[in-house]
Formats: sequence, C-alpha cells, structure tokens
Amino acid sequence: MPTTVYDPPALAPQTLRVTPLGGLGEVGRNMTVFEYEGKLLVVDCGVLFPEEHQPGVDLILPDFEPIKHRLDDIVGVVLTHGHEDHIGAVPYLLKLKSDIPLIGSGLTLALVEAKLKEHRIKPFTLTVKEGDHERLGPFDLEFVAVNHSIPDALAVAIKTPAGLALATGDFKMDQLPLDGRLTDLRAFSRLGEEGVDLFLVDSTNADVPGFTPLEREIGPVLDQVIGRAPRRVIVASFSSHVHRVQQVLDAAHAHGRRVALLGRSMVRNMGIAADLSYLNVPEGVLIDYKKARDLPDDQIVYMSTGSQGEPMAVLSRMANLDHEIEPGPGDTVILASSQIPGNENAIYRVIDGLTKLGATVVHKGNAKVHVSGHAAAGELLYCYNILKPKNVLPVHGEYRHLIANAKLAQDTGIPADRTIIGENGTVIDLAGGVAQVVGQLDLGFVYVDGSTVGEITDADLKDRRILGEEGFISVIVVVDSVTGKIITGPDIHARGFAEDDAVFDAVKPKIAAALAEAAKSGVRDTHALSQVVRRTIGRWVNQSLRRRPMIIPLVIEA
Repeated sequence: MPTTVYDPPALAPQTLRVTPLGGLGEVGRNMTVFEYEGKLLVVDCGVLFPEEHQPGVDLILPDFEPIKHRLDDIVGVVLTHGHEDHIGAVPYLLKLKSDIPLIGSGLTLALVEAKLKEHRIKPFTLTVKEGDHERLGPFDLEFVAVNHSIPDALAVAIKTPAGLALATGDFKMDQLPLDGRLTDLRAFSRLGEEGVDLFLVDSTNADVPGFTPLEREIGPVLDQVIGRAPRRVIVASFSSHVHRVQQVLDAAHAHGRRVALLGRSMVRNMGIAADLSYLNVPEGVLIDYKKARDLPDDQIVYMSTGSQGEPMAVLSRMANLDHEIEPGPGDTVILASSQIPGNENAIYRVIDGLTKLGATVVHKGNAKVHVSGHAAAGELLYCYNILKPKNVLPVHGEYRHLIANAKLAQDTGIPADRTIIGENGTVIDLAGGVAQVVGQLDLGFVYVDGSTVGEITDADLKDRRILGEEGFISVIVVVDSVTGKIITGPDIHARGFAEDDAVFDAVKPKIAAALAEAAKSGVRDTHALSQVVRRTIGRWVNQSLRRRPMIIPLVIEA
C-alpha cells in the first residue's frame, strides 16, 4: 500500500516530536530527530550501503531535507556507537553546518573524528560515558551502557517535560562479554520505575527466537580453524569490529602467526582502537602487509574488509585476482560477520570465487565464526518486561523486523495502538503519556556517487540498470531541412548486444519509411523526428531481439 504523505500540525506545547529520517524499513541510515520547544536533538547519523540495483552508488544518506532549514536549532548529535550505519553520514551533515556538537563515547568520537579529518572538518565534540548526564537545550540526557559488536556503545534516555524517551541504539544482552561491559539492566530497571513513555528499540533480530549466542564462543572456533590451517589465513570482518579482530589477534598469537591488516578503514580503525586501549595487541603480532609477503605461508593471517561482498573491498578483489594477495589451494578464508539483508548474492559470489580458486571458505553457514550484535526475541522480551514502556517505536530493521518487534511488545501487554509501526518520515508526537502518528514526510534516498551528493536520481539509476542489462543503441540520421528527406543514414551502432551491427540493416528501411511519412505530414522539428526514430527502432528491437535497450536517436538538419 503506497504511503500517504501529509504534513504534521504545528508542534503543541508540552509535546515531544519524534521523526525517524532513516533506519526504519532498512538496515542502515539510522537517524532520528527529537524536537521540543523549537530545538532539535539528533540521535545517530548513519549511511546505508547500496545494493545491486543501485549501480555506481557509493553510499546512501538519510534525507536531511526536513532539517536543512533548521540547522541552527540543532543542539547536538548523539552517536550511540561507531558503526558506519550510525556515524557514516556525519561528514555530510556537518558540511551543511560544521559547528553542530557531536556527543558520544571515546571510541565512537575517535572513529568519527578520523572520518571527519578526511573531509577536512574539525568538529565540536563532547565525550560521555555510561552514567553521565548532560543537558542540551531542553533535553536532559542520560547515557546507559549497552553491549554490542563494537566497544563503548550507549543507549540514551531523553527527558523532557513531555516525557521520557529511551533509544537503545544497537544492542544485545551478552552476559559474558569479552570486555566485561554488560548492558546495564539495572539502569533500564530504574528508568522503567521512572516511567518510559516511548521506547525506541533495536529490531534487527526481533524475528530470531531465543537469545543471541555469546561472543566468547567464537574465539575457540577461530583458534581451531587458524590452528588447523595449512597455509595462509584470510579473515574478513567489518572494519570496526574490535572484538572480532581481538579474537583473531589472540588466535594468531597462540599459533605463532603474524597478523597483517588490509583495507584503509581496517588499518585506521584498529589503530585508533589500539591507541585507546580497546584493542590489546600481543607483542610482535602485527606486521605491515608488504613485509608479510616474505613470511612462510603458515605464519601469516591477513585481516581484511569485504565480508559483505562489496565489489571494491579487499576480499572481492582477491576473489577476482585483482589484488596482490591471490588466494589458492591450501589457503583458508574466514568470513567472520553476518550477512546484511540485500547482500546475500554478492557474498555468495565472493565465496564461490574463492572456492573456485581452491581456498577453503569458512563462514557462518558452516562454522560458528560469527554471532550477531543485536538482541534476539528473548532479550527484547526481557527489556519490555523490565521497562514496561507506555509506547513502543521499533526502529533499526527491515519491515518484517519492525512487525516482529511490535508483536513481542504486544505479547508483554503493551496495547497494539501503543506500538507504532513507522517508516522513514513518520512524525510521532508524545504528550500526556500517549504517542501518536501526526504526519508523514515525503523522504527519498540521497545518493553519494563519487564526489556528487544528492545529484543522482532514481531515474539515473534506472538508466544505469538499462545500460547494464539491456544494452545501448545510437541512431544518427541527417535530413534535408527543407524537404525532410534523408541525406545520409540511418547509421546504427549498438553496445551490449551479442548480434553484429549488421542485424540492424533490417530495420533501416522501416526508419526511412517512418521519417518519410513524418516529412510528408509536414514534420520538420528534429526532436519530433528523433522520437519517430526512437519508437520505430524500439518496437523492432523489442519484437525481433526481445530487448529494451537505451536508445539515443540523433536527427541532424542539413
């Protein structure tokens, strides 16, 4: 059912307005705007990575349009943790106004600052930790420790006279975390006693029954796989997954191997994590990858990016033999990450490519080399029962995840009319303990394509898909400006067709006849004549070759 767009009313007094600009109905682009008394608080500002039907796109940003004219009203951007889908769009927001304060934990801000340095932006930052309280404009903020697949993740409680909203960010409830930092259920319980009026909760694993397995169960499996590997080991993971890299470093050290980091973001992020003591690097384990090539094959582990099958990432380039490191028989490749929805085909293409080269590929489907960073259904039920929120807005997930999360909330007794299934641009007002939808903004995808931001449209992507899938035909015809008769042509050239250009000889008389008919009717406008050419060859190609290519006709007067 198509979304009905309608403007929200003016914000009433004693009312908190909540508008997700990204992260609903998708895994990425997480960004939510809170408004009270004319001031805006932004929670997260992430990117979405493109899928196969978005060729040439580098990143997809949240649509900043609703806040572009209100940048001076933004009191700050709270960043819950350092993953790209929560911080990746910060440079693009700060390009609009560079002095918007950024609030987050030490590691999160360090990762953001490194990213901003590449964009030549020096941000205003405020470092916080669990238990801290800060006041930004009309918003009283409390930060709560949560466990995730990156250290230093925080939930944020947002208090205003309109009520208390609690945004979890991404979280799970690992009871034996590698860094000993638990999701603070005591703080959740205390906030529940205060009364949570709106709970914005991570939905990514809401349709997974039970509990997310422990992170520490991965270490022994990695240790075993690396210990048994006869030659080189290549481990692919997210470039910010500090815990996974720690486990690889420990396993490599235990088996006398050195570790070389591959990929610019991996090298940068792990350097930051080590400097801030979030990553404990055993003495002498890390080695520059250029020097690693001189080591015997059974003494090296490469830690790389590309676990999602991204075409330009290190692992994909290895699979295509487009990298200095060429996997082969006896090599072991470990994909130590989950599959982000939409990336399955790309991931399996990389797995197949590596397997064809003779490498042994170990992944989540055949070994326990990854656990999720998100709470499963059992953990979410615990949260609902501890917090007993008055209203629930499932966030961070595709539509099926949001529905599953809402169902869990309802199972614990929260009324269906208090569980809001929103989408990007849904405007929710909280007042008097009741949250209700009051508007729906018309938001789009903002594509980063090379150095351009927001210039590429869906129509451009459709053209790219047609070019990639159906081919391209150009037709050039020169006509007499007085009589309309053909002087030269039609010259037809095709790209992306198996057939030789000679196959189009059959359609040339049809184009000539159609142009003659148009000239007879007095048509002289070259644009109108171009459309005659387009229709004629398009119909013929569709009927004869069963294709719908991009057709560029050019009619020139002489």
